[in-house]
Amino acid sequence: MPILAMDTATMVSSVAVADNKKLLAELIVENKLTHSETLLPHVEQVLNMAGVKKDALEAVAVSVGPGSFTGLRIGLAAAKAIAYGLNIPIIGIPTMEGLAWHYPVPGITVAGFIDAQKGNVYTAHYRWNGDNFDEVKAIEVLSLDDAINICREIYGPVMAVGDMVAKKMTKMESLPENLIIPPKHVLMPRAANIAMAGLKKLAAGQVDSVMDMEPIYIRKSEAEVLWEKRQAKLKQEAQ
Repeated sequence: MPILAMDTATMVSSVAVADNKKLLAELIVENKLTHSETLLPHVEQVLNMAGVKKDALEAVAVSVGPGSFTGLRIGLAAAKAIAYGLNIPIIGIPTMEGLAWHYPVPGITVAGFIDAQKGNVYTAHYRWNGDNFDEVKAIEVLSLDDAINICREIYGPVMAVGDMVAKKMTKMESLPENLIIPPKHVLMPRAANIAMAGLKKLAAGQVDSVMDMEPIYIRKSEAEVLWEKRQAKLKQEAQ
């Protein structure tokens, strides 16, 4: 059952094709081109690399956030269009859960750190149960310092993953002793992880509605915040 997977939650654009036996093909790009420019050409390229016809796809899995508002919208719009056009299931995978699939290893906690702007991060914790990941700390927005300090209280090693690890945490000196900073190639989002999580959910019948599935934003966009401030100011001036 080959599935197509996409992750556009950060600056990394990643597309993969996998089945229940192995990863068939994956393309990961991090450059200045936008997801709107690269995503669909990459989908076509990865399908060709995998030798999979689009009509053979059983489902589409996509990272649904949190992350870049624009990136999430582009990825979800593409995934929905493909799922609807091929009449196949769509599966939404939280970005943090996808990151956890870097380390399906017992005895460690995987902590996600995704840039939420203004010194904040989206963060969540997962642990491998031998078959899948358990969410042990739900996704929330915290300051980077607070998110790091929570890791000090966790018993055992904590693996840090996500774009804020690369942007900020690799340069920090006062990190908790139990917090491990992995190399960059195993801390950023990748579609292979979304594919593995998606295959698990597909096998369990846990699919989403192509019409109703929405990104997980957690917080309001900067545009929404500015609009609300402007509306409040106009209302105040009118009184």
